[in-house]
Amino acid sequence: MCIGQPLQVVTSDGSWAWCADPQQDLPPERLDMALVGPQPVGTWVLAFQGTARQLMSDDEAAQARAGRQALAAVLRGDGQIDDYFADLVGRAPQLPEHLRPTPVAAPLTDQAT
Repeated sequence: MCIGQPLQVVTSDGSWAWCADPQQDLPPERLDMALVGPQPVGTWVLAFQGTARQLMSDDEAAQARAGRQALAAVLRGDGQIDDYFADLVGRAPQLPEHLRPTPVAAPLTDQAT
């Protein structure tokens, strides 16, 4: 299984950047920035196989990191994962706007009198 990882730009030198997760004790990873362009230090990107695939907001990065932590918890046998999905717990799921059904218009009728 391949899962993208949210990383934050630490240093940037044009088409490449060193990126890391400030909460993990791992060395920075060198990412190809061709798909997202040069980014300033502090920008969150979704890293996948050595490439920054998309830009992320702070909230998106936090949610993605929580999802990865939940996956790790499940793999450890911890079934208590609600804390990792605080944005989802206690509310009904919502479809994204582009997947919601569109109202059907009433058929046109000729009402000439």
